[in-house]
Amino acid sequence: MVQIIAGNKGKGKTKHLLEKANTAIKTAKGSIVYLDKSSKHMYELSNKIRLINVNEFPISSSEGFIGFISGVISQDHDLEMMFLDSFLKLASLEGEDISQTISSLKKIGEKYHVTFVISVSLDAHQLPEELRDDVIVSL
Repeated sequence: MVQIIAGNKGKGKTKHLLEKANTAIKTAKGSIVYLDKSSKHMYELSNKIRLINVNEFPISSSEGFIGFISGVISQDHDLEMMFLDSFLKLASLEGEDISQTISSLKKIGEKYHVTFVISVSLDAHQLPEELRDDVIVSL
């Protein structure tokens, strides 16, 4: 499953994502991972959530990003949720069509029972129509 938090830059998407992650860990039976472009939010997350600074890894394409996600999942069989902050930047999709990458995340999520919650720096109406039903917060 993919859930999207949409809104332009500076609208508070990260705040919603952090709150959702910290709330989710309280009832999670498995583990939770938070992917970000830096370690800036380390102290805002519960210490039970694994923070990964994606910029520490050589990812330069959306295919490479999906491979990275698959690697994280393969190393943690109890993974329940992944929170992806600044999704367009992490997945090298700024200015690109995100449909195929989101579709890949949905397939991975179904197969491995992982929920992805992503923040996207786009207004909900700028998203491809097939993704608008996945929006849980529009800022």
